[in-house]
Amino acid sequence: MDRLYSNIKIEIPEKIFIKDPESSDLGKRIIEKSILLINEIGFELFTFKKLGNEIDSNESSIYRYFENKHKLLVYLFSWYWGWIEYRLVFETHHLKNSTEKLYTAIRVLTQTIKEDSNFSHINEIRLHQIMIKENSKTYLTNLVDTENAEGYFLIYKRVVQRLSEMVLEEKPNYEFALSLSSTIVEGALHQHFLKTHFKSITDCDAEEKRPSLFFTELVQSILS
Repeated sequence: MDRLYSNIKIEIPEKIFIKDPESSDLGKRIIEKSILLINEIGFELFTFKKLGNEIDSNESSIYRYFENKHKLLVYLFSWYWGWIEYRLVFETHHLKNSTEKLYTAIRVLTQTIKEDSNFSHINEIRLHQIMIKENSKTYLTNLVDTENAEGYFLIYKRVVQRLSEMVLEEKPNYEFALSLSSTIVEGALHQHFLKTHFKSITDCDAEEKRPSLFFTELVQSILS
């Protein structure tokens, strides 16, 4: 099993980067340190100059991999959803019961993230924290339609579509499978944000009322 995991490579749409950061030690350091730095200071204050200081390299070396910091954030966004997708497929492909498959998928998509040692240069816990805070900044831009047409958000949309297929396995005549699925995917990140920063407007701020439980009960009530 560990050997299988070690062979996993998250495939990112090529137009997002200039040079694949997975192809070199410097590229992997760029990804590793960018995750830690963005999580620490936020995307607004993050610059390639600051990242260069963290990796002991010139700012210009980062531009060989990414055109700008937005493209780097989209890369992290895509990697995160690619990692979620591989976990989603791995944990549900052997399940024959549609109900068990659906609620296993909801758990994968909504639970608190734990670090995955199979990707040594990526801290999934910190990356999840970035997604909670910065996720919408990848697509709430004037270029969203152009970038969408170029495949920037392909993996993200594929995760939503996979979940919607499981919803339809459970209830074939349900008319809003995609809407429900995108609500779960986006809503999970939002509830994690609220329970950290705006606890007064969420019920998911305690272990017994975590986001996974909320979305499980929500789907059960909708599909019953």
